[in-house]
This record gives sequence, structure tokens and C-alpha cells, in this order.
Amino acid sequence: MEIRQLEYFIAVCKELHFTRAAETLNITQPTLSQQIRQLEDALGLPLFDRVGKKVMMTEAGRVLLKYATQVVDTIEQAKAAIGELKGLQQGEITIGCSLNHLLTSAVILFHKQYPNIKITISQLSTEETKRRLLQNELDLGVVFLPLEDGQLERIPLFTEELSLAVSVDHQLAGHSTVELRDLETIPMVLLPPRFLVRQLIDEASRKAGFLFRPIFEMTTLDALVDIVLGNVAATILPKSYLTNLDKSQIRIIPIHEPTPQKEIGIVYRKEKFMSAATREFIKNLTGIMEKTTSNSN
Repeated sequence: MEIRQLEYFIAVCKELHFTRAAETLNITQPTLSQQIRQLEDALGLPLFDRVGKKVMMTEAGRVLLKYATQVVDTIEQAKAAIGELKGLQQGEITIGCSLNHLLTSAVILFHKQYPNIKITISQLSTEETKRRLLQNELDLGVVFLPLEDGQLERIPLFTEELSLAVSVDHQLAGHSTVELRDLETIPMVLLPPRFLVRQLIDEASRKAGFLFRPIFEMTTLDALVDIVLGNVAATILPKSYLTNLDKSQIRIIPIHEPTPQKEIGIVYRKEKFMSAATREFIKNLTGIMEKTTSNSN
């Protein structure tokens, strides 16, 4: 049994499709099938049931997946630990983030200090970030807290407020503040319910005695803003994101009674080896957030 075969096996388990798994691994489908057959021969049991085009794990496959994942994770941890001997001269950090704009300053500063370290940031929902952290596919997450899981460690950063965003031509553009219940009849464009920003909005609106029924739902912040700029609808988004927009085209209005707000923080898997690069990035990010928070106060 080879480590490579276990990696191939895990890929097939994730995709439950040999062609897609082969594409992910950047190998041919016949090569992948041959390696899985060799693994099955070595174990003396089938790992997958193949019924037509469907691929399903057998009981032996489910058992092996548990241990194969542990073996591959342990090897990756060993590689990372050995990589520490190279210091901060090279490496990679993978981050899942619901609000990518929060990382811009930290990424720029970190790159200037450590130009040979690659940073990959994926815009993900908080739940997707949690899932990929637990599967060891990410080093860090920057998400809304609390994110309850005994396998994750948390570092609070700051409390994010949500604000109303409207076009300069909108009927509310001249308001200095609005109460949430005054928005009940305003056409809105919001993130879908799976996003915690939307869940936070829905929670606040329930407290105000109603529930938003947006005319549009978009999955990216940029798409929401485009609708707002067309003066088709208003939106509610994190204040930290809105303050970076062109103020000549959009108005940002604080929301009161209640003000939707939530704590933002860093999350990472407790038992996962943390490289020097990841530790340094956390240090930079927390420093920037502390400075930004103190200046805003």
C-alpha cells in the first residue's frame, strides 16, 4: 500500500466519480482506476461499488477513508514541520474568508515582508470555511463568530456592523440614519440565506417584527453593489466593506433599532501544525485590526 494510492483513494471518495477525481489529480482515468484496483487487491476487498455510472463506497471503503485521511494528514503535518527549517523564505498559506476585503491590507503588508510565500484566499461561506478547515484543506478562516466546534480554535478580531447601502438617487439617500423596521417596504437585494450576513439580517429583522423578502438574491458583494448602483434596490452589507466604495455613487446609512452586528475572528484547526508563515500572517492581521479599531474609536 503506497501513500500515493491512499491520496488517489481519498480523491475518488470526495468526487465519487473516477473521471473527475483523475482531473483533480492531473492523471488519466485509466491510471487512477489501475491504482485503485491495486489497492483493492492489496486489501483483498472492494473499496467501491460501481453500478453503471454511479460510484459508491463499500463498508471497507468507509473504514479505509477514516485511516487514510489520518495517514495523509500526518504526512502533510510532517512536511510542514520539516519546512519550518526553511524559515519564512518559502511556503504557502490557504485562507477561507467570507469577507475578502478584510484581508487586503494584511496580504499587501505580508507580501512586502515575505515575497516568496504564496497566499491563496477563497471567498467562502462561514460553513464552507468550517468544513474545509476540518478536512485540512485550509490553514485559516476569517469568519463570523461564534463558530462552534471543539476542533477549532478562535481569535476574535473586531465587531462588524451592517449598514444600509443605497444609490445617491435613492429615496433614502438623504437620511443620516434609518431604523430597521422602516426598510420593510423598501425593495432589497441581499445575499442568499446560507450566508451568515443574511442570517444576521434576518435575525435582526425578526426582532423588529418583520422578515425581508428581497426582490433579488446575489452570491457576491460586487453583484449586490451593482444592483444598488442601478437604483433598483437597496442592500445591507458589512460597514467595513461599504466604506471602501466610491462615496460619490453610493450612500452608506447606519441602521438602528436594532443594529445588525456580529464578531469577526480567525479560526484554525487545533491539532493542525501551524507553520511560521501562518503564525506571522495571524500576527500581522491581528495587529492591523487592532490599529484599525483603535483609529475608528
